[in-house]
Amino acid sequence: MAVDLGTANTLVYVRGRGIVLNEPSVVAINNNTGGILAVGSEAKEMIGRTPGNIVAIRPLKDGVIADFDTTERMLRYFIQKVHRRRHLAKPRLIVCVPSGITGVEQRAVKDAGYAAGARKVFIIEE
Repeated sequence: MAVDLGTANTLVYVRGRGIVLNEPSVVAINNNTGGILAVGSEAKEMIGRTPGNIVAIRPLKDGVIADFDTTERMLRYFIQKVHRRRHLAKPRLIVCVPSGITGVEQRAVKDAGYAAGARKVFIIEE
């Protein structure tokens, strides 16, 4: 499974199936409970139309993780959405990152992938 974590959209590619997901990199969170209400297209549609306790967050800035926990939860959602038949899927994950990001930023991407449930995480610079 390959993931292109973009500031605007996240693409997911699965071998043999091609690009299976192209969703906005947006997560809607309830500030009162901390729970995720929506991810991707559903979350983007909520921007500007929700009460004050619901916030739409873009967890990536300039192709780099700006909010680790939200990125990890977004990745977990996308993994589960793509592997919906296998609830406990632990895919090998290839993540594209912008060239020139620091080692610390690369480590954050790897850590987010592992926290989201990946068995192994590989980083590819674009």
